Amino acid sequence: MTIMKSLGKLLVATTLLSSMNLAWAEQVTLRVADQKGNMRAQLEAAGKLDNLPYKIEWSEFPAAAPLAEALNAQAVDVGIIGDAPLLFAEAAGAQVKAIAVDKSDAYGTALLVKPDSPIKTAADLKGKSIATNRGSIGHFVALKALASAGLSAKDVTFRFLPPSDAKLALTQGSVDVWATWEPYTAFAETQDHLRVVVNGRGLWSGNSFLAATDSALKDNAKRQAITDYLQRLSDSQVWAYQHLDEYSQQLAKIIGFPLPAARLSFERRKSFWQSIDEETKTQQQQTADFYHDQGLLPVKLEVKNTFDESFKVKQP
Repeated sequence: MTIMKSLGKLLVATTLLSSMNLAWAEQVTLRVADQKGNMRAQLEAAGKLDNLPYKIEWSEFPAAAPLAEALNAQAVDVGIIGDAPLLFAEAAGAQVKAIAVDKSDAYGTALLVKPDSPIKTAADLKGKSIATNRGSIGHFVALKALASAGLSAKDVTFRFLPPSDAKLALTQGSVDVWATWEPYTAFAETQDHLRVVVNGRGLWSGNSFLAATDSALKDNAKRQAITDYLQRLSDSQVWAYQHLDEYSQQLAKIIGFPLPAARLSFERRKSFWQSIDEETKTQQQQTADFYHDQGLLPVKLEVKNTFDESFKVKQP
């Protein structure tokens, strides 16, 4: 009889706990920032948005700079952002933390030229004009490419434009080079027949981060939702590579790109989510130091305090 009473109490306690967990989830709306629909496409294709225990309010941005501004303004709770834009946001006082890193092949962050351009190497950039977003990973790779050829920003003219305007400037001949990233690189190659003159391999870490605002991380209910969302991101990315044909079709539909461009942009990135580790922190410090040396970051950042390492990504 005593055993039965104990089991009964345990069942009641478990039921109450489940109800409490459901209650917090039903009251949470996670405001998620995405760039060109990439993460949403993966989550939808993998079925990871089905039966969510919380609500998601999506905001889509064409590039990292406006996404960083949204994080800084507390207009969103969490979003994916490249390493360089995250540094600029933090230098501007944004109260955000990087909680996980998406590792990828850096090829698709590249400097593009028209097919008939005389520019063949980084050394040929001297005296040329380069369009890119200020503080973007494209900007970073352009600066690293210049440095690799013994050049600096003083040897070129930068025009800071959003991706659509930058591509138009290149195709119309008002700039010589466009420094951009995926999926724009894949689209430019497959649809506009632009040529990669310098790619990001050996120049950029390939790191992007899931960043969350400090206020969201301090909210226990939102923190639980962010923890769940991160794992869904990781799981959906694994699924996407295992179902490349199916996912590519979904990606093309969401971002409005032709199928060949959408597939190429994802396939060659070879991305995977992981927890923050020492290598990642070292790479981020190196990026911060480079930008400071270039005079683009007004202060020398110590990045060790810009991470929340308590989030763990479970690998399949």
